Parts: sequence; structure tokens; C-alpha cells
Amino acid sequence: MKHILFSALALVLFSWPVVAANDLPLYSKIYDDKRDPFKDAMAAIELAQQSERNVLIEIGGNWCTWCHKMDAFLEKNPDIYQKLHQEFVVLKVNVSDSNENEAFMKALPPVLGYPHMYVSTAAGKMVLSKDTAELQQDGQYSRERWLSFIEQWKPKA
Repeated sequence: MKHILFSALALVLFSWPVVAANDLPLYSKIYDDKRDPFKDAMAAIELAQQSERNVLIEIGGNWCTWCHKMDAFLEKNPDIYQKLHQEFVVLKVNVSDSNENEAFMKALPPVLGYPHMYVSTAAGKMVLSKDTAELQQDGQYSRERWLSFIEQWKPKA
């Protein structure tokens, strides 16, 4: 019985497509103050429609300590990283002294701290504004909270 359960679990786990960082669009990997967030958002929505995913808009910058901590957490938890990119098209939008992307940010609910995330459907409907501090427990990002977040906000079947 254990062998059958293990085989079924392995089949499910290994049938998920692996998302390689090299395969991700540049707007999913880095904060870049020279990128046009409107153009990137249109590309992210198009990709979300093609792949039946939601868009996760991550607001932050290279100056942001917690943005780096979040990236490091995802790097140390490749299963969560994979699940995040399987369920969402990630769009990183830079806000910094060199480029605040004011016009783009005016279209979104206010941000109280960084990083901040929004979830949009593939149709472009905003469904969540989230302070990423809610994904932490005892001053660290939490596996359970991240997995719960992904499960709750992934596209509905």
C-alpha cells in the first residue's frame, strides 16, 4: 500500500512542469528601474491568459532589504518557488528614488511597505492587495503562510 501511495505522489510531483529561472521573462526575475511597468503588465496579462494563471505583481526594489529576504526565502524553498511560478505570472515592479513609477502606482491601492503584492486575474481584475509581512512568522517568511497564500489566490478551476 505504501508503495502505491509513494508512486502516486511521485507521479503527481514529477508531472508538474519545472519552472527554470532562465525560462522566466526578465520582469519576473528582477526589479529594473528602466523597465516600463505598463508594457510589462500587458505582457504578463497576455502570458497569464495563455497559461491560465493569475498575475502576482510584486512592488519593491533593489534597495529593499525585505525584497532580498523574500527572494532568498524562495531560493531556499524551491518547491514554493516552483509552485508560485506555476500558479502565477510574477511581475516585479521597481519603485526607487531613480524611478518611482508614479503613474503605474497611482492605478493601484496604496502601499504601506515593501515588498507589497497584488494579485490580478488573467483578465486584469485586481483581487488582492497584500502586505508581505503577513507571510512572515517570528520575523521570517513562513513556508506554511506562503503555501496557504498560493493555494488561496491561485486561479480557480
